[in-house]
Amino acid sequence: MKIWHLLCAATLLIAGNASAEEAQFLKSLQGTWIGGGMVKVRANLMPINVSCSFNSQATSADLSMKGTCSGLVLVRRSIGADIRFKGGKYTGSYVGPSGRKAGLAGRRSGNAINLTIRWAREVNGDLNASLMVQKVGSNGMKLVTIDEDPGSGDRIITSEISLRRK
Repeated sequence: MKIWHLLCAATLLIAGNASAEEAQFLKSLQGTWIGGGMVKVRANLMPINVSCSFNSQATSADLSMKGTCSGLVLVRRSIGADIRFKGGKYTGSYVGPSGRKAGLAGRRSGNAINLTIRWAREVNGDLNASLMVQKVGSNGMKLVTIDEDPGSGDRIITSEISLRRK
């Protein structure tokens, strides 16, 4: 019986440390961010260079990122993500350039949260894509979406945005 209590205590301690680690990681992504990169509106189209700004808020279990990206002189789109860490997993929602909400689910690996996007309607011929939110050093963040090219079946980068803390 004593061993059982020790195992339970060790499990709680490890889970507590994991939650504290996630809280620290999420809070490190809080702030005002600026930068740019490229976005492909469709897999078969040429990329558009964009300039972006984001504001992110974090708690011990939640991250909310809201921002805008501009390209081609007059094109400006709002994008954002709200994710929550619970039970070792991240879940939430993403609103991309189309303005439609999509579901998110995934896990963190090192300095990156790797999420599966579940679109509400077909995008590039299917309902799924990937989103990576990566912390880069102490003052950088990278957002990358990857989707399947319906023409070739290859997985391609459909957006890559590098941000720095403002």
